[in-house]
This record gives sequence, C-alpha cells and structure tokens, in this order.
Amino acid sequence: MSTQGIDDYLATIAEPKRATLQKLRQTIRDIVPQAEEVISYGMPAFRLNGTVIAGFAAFKNHLAYLPHSGSVLAELQGELAGYESTEGSLHFPIDNPLPKTLVKKLIAARQRQVKSKQSRP
Repeated sequence: MSTQGIDDYLATIAEPKRATLQKLRQTIRDIVPQAEEVISYGMPAFRLNGTVIAGFAAFKNHLAYLPHSGSVLAELQGELAGYESTEGSLHFPIDNPLPKTLVKKLIAARQRQVKSKQSRP
C-alpha cells in the first residue's frame, strides 16, 4: 500500500488544516486498516475491494469529508446536525477533526451501499 500520494497532498496543506486532516486520515486507517490509500479526483481517498469508500480534502475556509456517494450524508442526516454539507461532502472546521464515532457511521453507511450494489443481480 503506497501512502506517498496522500503524504504529498498533505505536505502542500498549511497548519492547522494539515494536522486536522492527518487525524482524520488516522481515524479512517483505524476503522478500515485494510483499505488502500489512493488519490481520487485529485484528493486523498481510501479504496476497499476496488471501490472508494471515503476521502477528504482541504478548502480555503473548511475541510471536507467525502463519502464518494451522493446518498450517505442524506442517510445520516440526523447525525450531522451542526455541520454544513453538500450532497457529496461534509464540511468541518479547519482545527477540529470529525469524531471517530461519526466517521465510523459514515464508513459503515458507505460499505452497506457498496455491499448492496454488489449483491444485486
């Protein structure tokens, strides 16, 4: 598993964004240690069994968690009170990483979606 792409991405990000994203990266690694770290659409992502299940990115005024699905955030809408989001990204402050319990729920929802798609005839 090569981590160089994500390392390179993070090296271009200023503090405190870099430290916050590094914490999120470690949280995702802890939850799905078997996931492969990749760059997808120019942003850090985690691929499991050929499918991207999570990612993140830095923007000017916020950081974003990317579930790589347009319906994960809608599915967990009740869990996301206090966060801004779009259909495909959950925004969080540059100096406050997402709680591990929330990241676990986001990844679990994405994995359920992937499993459901794979089990269809």
